[in-house]
Amino acid sequence: MKPIAIDPVESTGVPSRAAGPSSTGLSTRCVHGDLSSDATSRQQAEGAITAPIYTASTFTFESTDRLLDFVEGREDREEYGRYGNPNERLVEKKLAALDNAEDAVVYSSGMAAIVGLLMSRLSSGDEIIFFDQCYHRSREFCGKHLAKFGVVTRQVPTGDFAAMEAAITPRTKMLVSESPTNPHLTCVDLEQFVALGKAHEIETLIDATLATPLNLRPLDYGVDYVWHSATKYLGGHNDLLAGVISGRKELLDPIRALRGCLGSVNSAHSMYLLERGLKTFSLRMQRHNENGLAVAEFLDQHPKVDRVYYPGLTNHPSHDIAKEQMVGFGGLITFTVKDADWKTTSRVVDAARIARIAPSLGGTESLIEQPLVMSYFKYSPEERERFGIADNMIRFSCGIEDSADLIADLDQALAAV
Repeated sequence: MKPIAIDPVESTGVPSRAAGPSSTGLSTRCVHGDLSSDATSRQQAEGAITAPIYTASTFTFESTDRLLDFVEGREDREEYGRYGNPNERLVEKKLAALDNAEDAVVYSSGMAAIVGLLMSRLSSGDEIIFFDQCYHRSREFCGKHLAKFGVVTRQVPTGDFAAMEAAITPRTKMLVSESPTNPHLTCVDLEQFVALGKAHEIETLIDATLATPLNLRPLDYGVDYVWHSATKYLGGHNDLLAGVISGRKELLDPIRALRGCLGSVNSAHSMYLLERGLKTFSLRMQRHNENGLAVAEFLDQHPKVDRVYYPGLTNHPSHDIAKEQMVGFGGLITFTVKDADWKTTSRVVDAARIARIAPSLGGTESLIEQPLVMSYFKYSPEERERFGIADNMIRFSCGIEDSADLIADLDQALAAV
């Protein structure tokens, strides 16, 4: 099964056109959203070039007749801040255009988005199947918290579609994967993933946070839902929290309705920051892609590095899949320090001068962390081994600094061991 639409690529390596909701190029969509709709206006309120920030918690009606127009569906507008605000609507339309989606629902964080989606689609007795390379909080929510409500989570080795199919039962409602995965950067064959879901009439979800809509658009392959932590590359400046689910409107309508009950909405200020970040998303991702590949190639040849996880390298186990499906490979790199224990590895992290020690990724500033300490410190050695988290593992998120400076910084940091 081939993707529904694949963009031709300009000399910059950036998709220029896309079938679907918009016929404009990705950079144009980043700035203006979907221009194909007749309802799209060239003018913002009061003629402002940027969208005003609507801080209202509630929205008034001129009369009962106007209220009836709203409640009976003749007028699409805001009513109460928990159900959305104009800044949020603007961002949702732009994110939908980037993902080639009919609609998008924005949440207060990436985790709020996955929680909202799963709570909307799953009931007691239902089952979901995850590939085992995944964000540890996603695993925790499903295995620990959803389990309290009678939802069963099964995990199978990443990319093992025979194991995934064997785990399917009549109660299975959703197949879930990241692509690329965090932190091993494994890419999943979306054609097989979608084909398996369709064969068993099971919905499919891809977390494409690390890929972004520039490098990969899973909806083009027939995936039902795409999930992004917009805190990362989409926002891009390490200054906001947000998450988004993209897909067909008929699937997202009940998810949006539940969000109104859960209250997982965003502040108007955060939505202003996200919309501003999206305007430079395409440009920033080009630099992230360039920096990621340059740094990964440097680390791959470094005598003090044992292994590099980056799908742009030909020796990565899923390089062929990544090369087939992705435009670029992103700015996140994971590597292990040769013959190092966790304390020796921490000295490399501490010696870095440009990269800041912090969780997260995808911002303008480079970040560095040791997963053992940052995210898996409270896990047992046996659990870390099962999840593939080595004591000598470092995760490096390239910002948009000059790649030569990042390489020189990592070189001197590795010289500390």
